[in-house]
Amino acid sequence: MLGSGGVSDGYEVGSKRQRMMESTPYFAVSSSAGGYQPFNYGGSPQPPPFPVVRLRGLPFNCTDIDIFKFFAGLDIVDVLLVNKNGRFSGEAFVVFAGAMQVEFALQRDRQNMGRRYVEVFRCKRQDYYNAVAAEVNYDGIYDNDYHGSPPPSRSKRYDNDKDQLEYTEILKMRGLPFSVKKPDIIEFFGEFKLVEDRIHIACRPDGKATGEAFVEFESAEEAKRAMCKDKMTIGKRYIELFPSTPDEARRAESRSRQ
Repeated sequence: MLGSGGVSDGYEVGSKRQRMMESTPYFAVSSSAGGYQPFNYGGSPQPPPFPVVRLRGLPFNCTDIDIFKFFAGLDIVDVLLVNKNGRFSGEAFVVFAGAMQVEFALQRDRQNMGRRYVEVFRCKRQDYYNAVAAEVNYDGIYDNDYHGSPPPSRSKRYDNDKDQLEYTEILKMRGLPFSVKKPDIIEFFGEFKLVEDRIHIACRPDGKATGEAFVEFESAEEAKRAMCKDKMTIGKRYIELFPSTPDEARRAESRSRQ
């Protein structure tokens, strides 16, 4: 499924989470315990161990692409970067295609990502389910493919975190269709003053779009005003907006050139 430095064709970060949960016994959902519970098939054989690992000690500028590179050659199904109070915590969960992939992943424990060594260790599937629940604060599954339904309601705390962040002239877009082009983004922000030649659509090293983009506006104030477009649609996709920085945008652009 994976090449030496990429991700399987059609892969989208987090966007297949709902279909994955619906189609495998690992992911049957129950809200009775306040999180995601594996379905009990009543006497049928238990499924094999859930193929997830937890990462700790990640650089705070880490992205999904950095994790793909760290596990180059392995079949990744999902990556969940853990945020606390609107900031990346340095931890992540990575779900693989099977138990053998987990064994290979564990061999990369304490290898370096940049200047930091990363811990890779086993964890329980419930830890992953709880992290998903905390990420969305919603009794369901967050998926970029809403297909016409509104996105899950986020808590007021989640929205307040965005309001309290320091704004620059850069906004990050997440959840974009893979086919999105610059004219689509210009149209999306039609009533706001952006710098058209400073729109960067992020790509993986293999040239495929990640579903993210960085957009520069004429001022930080204009970028903050444009945040009113958060959770609006391009096509059938609900788009999330986040305050970003020129450094983050430059790093994304640099990775696309690699």
